[in-house]
Amino acid sequence: MQILDALRLDARLRTARSLSWLAAQAGDHPSRLLHHPWRANPYPTYRRLRAQGPFATSRLGFRSANTYEAVSTLLRGREFGVQPPERMALPEQFDILDLSFLILDPPDHTRLRALARPAFSPRRMAGYRAEIEKITHELLDTALARRDFDLMRDLAQPLPIAVISRLLGVPEADDEQFVRIGRAIGGALDGARSARHLSRIDGAAAELDVLFGRLMAERRAAPREDVISALVTASDGGALTPTELRTMCRLLLVAGFETTVNLIGNGVMALLRHREQWERLVDDPGLAPGAVEEVLRFDSPVQMTTRWSHADTTVQGRPMRPGDYAMCLIGSANRDPERFTDPDRFDITREDASDHLSFSSGVHYCLGAPLARLEGEVALRALAERLPRLRPTAQPTRRGTTVVRSLSGFPVTTGSF
Repeated sequence: MQILDALRLDARLRTARSLSWLAAQAGDHPSRLLHHPWRANPYPTYRRLRAQGPFATSRLGFRSANTYEAVSTLLRGREFGVQPPERMALPEQFDILDLSFLILDPPDHTRLRALARPAFSPRRMAGYRAEIEKITHELLDTALARRDFDLMRDLAQPLPIAVISRLLGVPEADDEQFVRIGRAIGGALDGARSARHLSRIDGAAAELDVLFGRLMAERRAAPREDVISALVTASDGGALTPTELRTMCRLLLVAGFETTVNLIGNGVMALLRHREQWERLVDDPGLAPGAVEEVLRFDSPVQMTTRWSHADTTVQGRPMRPGDYAMCLIGSANRDPERFTDPDRFDITREDASDHLSFSSGVHYCLGAPLARLEGEVALRALAERLPRLRPTAQPTRRGTTVVRSLSGFPVTTGSF
């Protein structure tokens, strides 16, 4: 990016941030979700937005969908999509990274998703369990030897990156590079904050493309039983273009990394803050699958997404025209008292917790949801079985993100006080 272009971009982004900050200070609740201190705990803001009705419109012109019914309708309805209608464009700070079928609507979404689906089949999931358990216990062996450790650095981050690396066929030696690249690209979900931030995202994407390019060349010469080999074969057969192959690998890395890291981090934080729930899990580790669902409902790793209307329609009595869009507040929908009884209560035995929208819904339902659930279940079960006296030693620290609800650090100890 040329210096003059970078300066112009910075000026536009600063102006947009300043306007949303001023709106937030003046009581504009949708804008508050984008800024500290409100984004650290968005749930009181969600409650105020739900009190305004299914939708709320910011003073800056964008609309939020606040209730379970409104968000569910937007996610499921075929008259809504992730792409803006023709002749409309995404805001420039969000139109920055190609993440394959995550940012596409049918028919391209359908075609590309079908190529990735076999990696997440029930048969594959059954085969992954033993590997996930092995990696988890190896990481906990190291943590137990130290007694005090950081949950994010020593378990929540390395576990999913190791799993997705093995799934894709990435050598273990590249795991550290994958973590660094994945964090940089994952930050793109909130949009570019500055020209420098955009440059970091572009650099990480280019570095990842080089890494995947090397692996693709290796798989063409010597195919293996991994996802990259399968996708290379599909690409060479004309089922997807070289660019689509590259962006799909990029998506699988980011999706396999971000959601599960934050599921584990948010989950352990919720369990340790609700000590009676942690004790229930320790007493019965078989509750781990239900605990995963309640974590996903109570503190979703992905808090929001966007849908555009492609037709004239209504949602909970509110008209939507082609080109209208809404910020779908998944975190708010999952705490809607019209859908969940006593929604601010964390209860790992909640019977309807799995009705959450944390993996989206409809045609864009998260393809990797079974893998994320499996990793979360294995991690929470192993922690409860092996570290029953687990406690925090300091307040966890948060990443400065809005779309992804994520911890950057969580110091804990394996011993009792």
